[in-house]
Amino acid sequence: MIGKALALALLLLAFPLPAEEPPAPAAPAVPAGVPLSLGDATARALANNNDIAIERESFRIVDASLLRADAPYDPTFRLDARYRNQTDPANSLLSGAPPGALAPSSEGYSGAASIGALLPTGGTVSLSASAARDLTNNFLALLSPAYSSSLGIDLRQPLLQNLSVDPARRAIRIARLDKERGAASLKRTVADTVANVERAYWNLVAARRDVQVRAASVGLAAEQREDTKSKIEVGTLPESDIAQPLAELERRRGDLYASEEQMRRAELLLKLLLLKDSSDPLWNQTLEPVDPPETALVQVDLAEAIRRAESNRPELAEARTALAERDVDVDFAKDRLKPQLDLVAGYARRGLAGSLNSYAPEAEVLLGVPIVVPDAMAGGFGRSVGTISESRFPDASIGLSLSVPVFNRGAKGDLVIAKAQRSQAEILVAQQKQRVAVEVRNAVLTLDTAAQRIDAAKAGRAAAETQLRAEKERYGVGLSTNFFVLTRQNDLAQAALTETAALTDYRKALTDFARASGTLLDERRIEIRDDAPAVKAEGRN
Repeated sequence: MIGKALALALLLLAFPLPAEEPPAPAAPAVPAGVPLSLGDATARALANNNDIAIERESFRIVDASLLRADAPYDPTFRLDARYRNQTDPANSLLSGAPPGALAPSSEGYSGAASIGALLPTGGTVSLSASAARDLTNNFLALLSPAYSSSLGIDLRQPLLQNLSVDPARRAIRIARLDKERGAASLKRTVADTVANVERAYWNLVAARRDVQVRAASVGLAAEQREDTKSKIEVGTLPESDIAQPLAELERRRGDLYASEEQMRRAELLLKLLLLKDSSDPLWNQTLEPVDPPETALVQVDLAEAIRRAESNRPELAEARTALAERDVDVDFAKDRLKPQLDLVAGYARRGLAGSLNSYAPEAEVLLGVPIVVPDAMAGGFGRSVGTISESRFPDASIGLSLSVPVFNRGAKGDLVIAKAQRSQAEILVAQQKQRVAVEVRNAVLTLDTAAQRIDAAKAGRAAAETQLRAEKERYGVGLSTNFFVLTRQNDLAQAALTETAALTDYRKALTDFARASGTLLDERRIEIRDDAPAVKAEGRN
């Protein structure tokens, strides 16, 4: 029976109490529940974790901000149309008013359309067209109705300020960097979530094994009580010797109940990472981890781990992106120091046509010259457009526009601020790099210590087994007492707990090392796609 109890303790299985136990029997070691592998736990967390869901939406916001940053390059179309009836209060001998009228009047319809766009070079281009019909009683006007039209293009190209960078291009560069930072932030959140899930998983494994060890310890105490009862019945021990195993049995039961509570708390913490909301039915079920903590020990290269961390850690990527944004601000501020020198060019063709104004003969009497409409202008709106194609009325211009702030103190102040902010960002990159290196060193140190603890814990558990076996044999021949047997049982239980803690701590140390070196997601085969903010995890043991 001693050998059976030892075997159960070594296997970390619950030790069943005898049927004749008093009214408060030990609870089952670990209730059966929903089997859960570490890969399944990770997949559930990536699908349901609220922190990742929030980060996904933040990534979509950044993606939309990049789309919005391109908005200045969207062409703008404008259309104007109006009707106008006008009488000018003219104070002139040559107002053109018909006899008896206070002033000439006119009415007409006009329309104009234009489309303009910002160019990638920082310039602007605009195409425009217009058409109008005017009817007037002004005898100085040759045509009534008169049809006018135009078609032209205007270009403004910066030659100094806004040539290399302008507000639109600055916004786009910042938005692209924000997207990179958003991707790094999402990666960091995913890595933190995976690391937290793995730690919680191994904490639950340790808690369940703690329950198993303590249940086995209760079983050993119950067996010792039965052995003591048997010796009392045959008269080899006094009746008072039963008190010690009974007291120890109840103490261990209390430890078992406390251990079960800790196991439930560890399970709730894991569920908090895995489940999306409080209505999930898994809240009312028991999780049963199926992955054992035993694993092969690994050897790590500290220098290589630091190098990988500097390349892969999302925190460093975020810091470098922030530095790149400050570089953009410095470039933009330097550009503001330049004078505003723009090349301005335009070309237009205008058209005009119509019929002879019926009031125009009065101007003939006044001016003494015959009033006639040139053949090229005689007609309606179609003739007006024809004069455009014939380039009857061209209009071309080209020139320079210069604007120089006298002191430009605003731009100078902005440059000083931008350079100082860049220096801060550069310091933060170096600081973050140093922190990452320290994290990697700490993770390697913890991993090495955890590996050494495993060897020590296994040796300690083996020694505790030997001591208990020897003490039990001495007790069987009357050379020992309950106190020493129960003490050796406690030593074995503690050694088993220490071994479990060493195994699970090593697993957590492996997780922390992978996270610190920036390889956690790659090792777990977790992919984050930039084209559609999503997280894909493949199951693994």
